Amino acid sequence: MYSFMGGGLFCAWVGTILLVVATATDHWMQYRLSGSFAHQGLWRYCLGNKCYLQTESIAYWNATRAFMILSSLCATSGIIMGILAFAQQPTFTRLSRPFSAGIMFFASTFFVLLALAIYTGVTLSFLGRRFGDWRFSWSYILGWVALLMTFFAGIFYMCAYRMHECRRPSAPR
Repeated sequence: MYSFMGGGLFCAWVGTILLVVATATDHWMQYRLSGSFAHQGLWRYCLGNKCYLQTESIAYWNATRAFMILSSLCATSGIIMGILAFAQQPTFTRLSRPFSAGIMFFASTFFVLLALAIYTGVTLSFLGRRFGDWRFSWSYILGWVALLMTFFAGIFYMCAYRMHECRRPSAPR
């Protein structure tokens, strides 16, 4: 059980760090604009060596930002619950800590999937046609890797929960 929780905690830490880095950095998309290279993230866009805040309130950016932040918060609370799962105190008899941590990581996975799906869909249908020479960049790819890491953290914690449930003596009927 503890080896699954340890693996889950490792995946959770890596996934959460990647989520925060992907959300905060400005390299979700790279393109050429007027002969010079440019890149943009969720918060800023950069032309040459100068970056500008994205002051326009565009719905898909706001949705992507919100879901990435929600994903980071779920992953962080999953880490806290996952660390508490190592404690052998029976404070929550009806609420299993490994199960709760697994649910938080699956919620984080769901939110980052929504964020990346929205960003991908709008980028491919709208921005991809607007810019001729463009590509997704490393911040966007980190988001996909973070999705995998939070998903595997959830899997590890659900396996730990199942192992714990199988070892628990059943109550007499």
